This record gives sequence, C-alpha cells and structure tokens, in this order.
Amino acid sequence: MHLSAENLAARRGEDLIFTNVSFSLSSGEALILTGRNGSGKSTLLRVVAGLLKQEKGCVVFTDSKGESDRPACEVSHYLGHRNAMKSELTVAENLSFWKTFLGDMPGGSSLDIDEAADAVGLAGITHLPFGYLSAGQQRRIAFAKLLVAYRPIWILDEPTAALDATADRLLAQLITAHQRSGGIVLAATHQPLGLSNAREMRMTGFAGVNAGVWG
Repeated sequence: MHLSAENLAARRGEDLIFTNVSFSLSSGEALILTGRNGSGKSTLLRVVAGLLKQEKGCVVFTDSKGESDRPACEVSHYLGHRNAMKSELTVAENLSFWKTFLGDMPGGSSLDIDEAADAVGLAGITHLPFGYLSAGQQRRIAFAKLLVAYRPIWILDEPTAALDATADRLLAQLITAHQRSGGIVLAATHQPLGLSNAREMRMTGFAGVNAGVWG
C-alpha cells in the first residue's frame, strides 16, 4: 500500500499557500507536518483528503494489489479541527451513524461502538448526548469515529487538541497500532505525537500569489 503526492500546489482565495510539495508513504509509515500557523499544514491535509482542489500536482493511492484507480480520499479518514458530531445525539447514535455511513474498506476490520468508546477511554458514556461531554471527551469520541469504520489512511489535523497528557498518550498508542497494522498516517501538529516510523515535513508558509505554480 502506498500514498504519494507529487508537486502539489494549493491556493486559498487569492493566495497561493504552497507549491512543489511532494511526499511518499508506504504501509506503516507516518508523515508529521509542522510549521507555524498559516503555513499550509491544514490546507495540505484537506487537499489529500479531497476537501480542497489543488492548483497543480496529484495525489495517488496504490493498494496492496498494486492498483491505483481509487482516489486517496475514498480510503481515508479525515479528523479536522471540528469533531463532526451532532451535539443533540448520543455518543452511540453519532458513532452508529458514521459506522453505517462509512462502512469498512477491504483489507481491515473495525470495532463496534462500545469497543471504540472503550479504546479511547470512555466506556460507559455512550448513552449521553455528545453535547454533554467536555471538550477533551468530545475530541476522544471524534477519534473513536476512526475506529468504527476501517480506512487504511488516517489524515489528522491537530488530533490531540483539547486533550490532557494521559489522553495524548492513549491516542498516540492507537495511531501507532494503526501503523503496525499497515496503516498510513498523515498528521499536522504543534506537539510531538511520539510516533514510531514517522518523518517530519516542515511547512514554510505563503508562496505568493504568482510564484510560478504553472512553471
């Protein structure tokens, strides 16, 4: 399994955020994006996740059979700054929706609702409305969404935001377990995640409106 990006460039509004960004990740590998706020980390993640169209370049996913006809966004989980949960629904109802809506991709298996809640350290609260939870608990349940539907690629934007040190370590363990099962991780963070088999790419900021993206 392989995820690669070649000569990516992306624009937000009139501003060209970055150009000529390339990377290559194989099964079990992670790429950590670092850099100051506004340097393009989130924009790059959204391009790979298919949420933002690139100005130039391509993203290619190759599965374990060597086939590359499926877009990377279809085999990816994206965890952004927002948790993508309905406040008025219970934790179980939210996770059940995502489990049914997404389903499992071939090549892996997922956890049931209670198992996923237990994996993020919140067993026994799935009956509560999501909106009743603290910010840290909400973030952990949002992470549980990655566990109830299998996707080989995890795209994570500040995954440990609002978490204490104990929860940081717990999520790092879950990410590492995903790598060990052959998964690929692309993450943006201001804090060390403590991952093994991870490389770092520092985003450097705005490229300028007319920085030769078509050159």
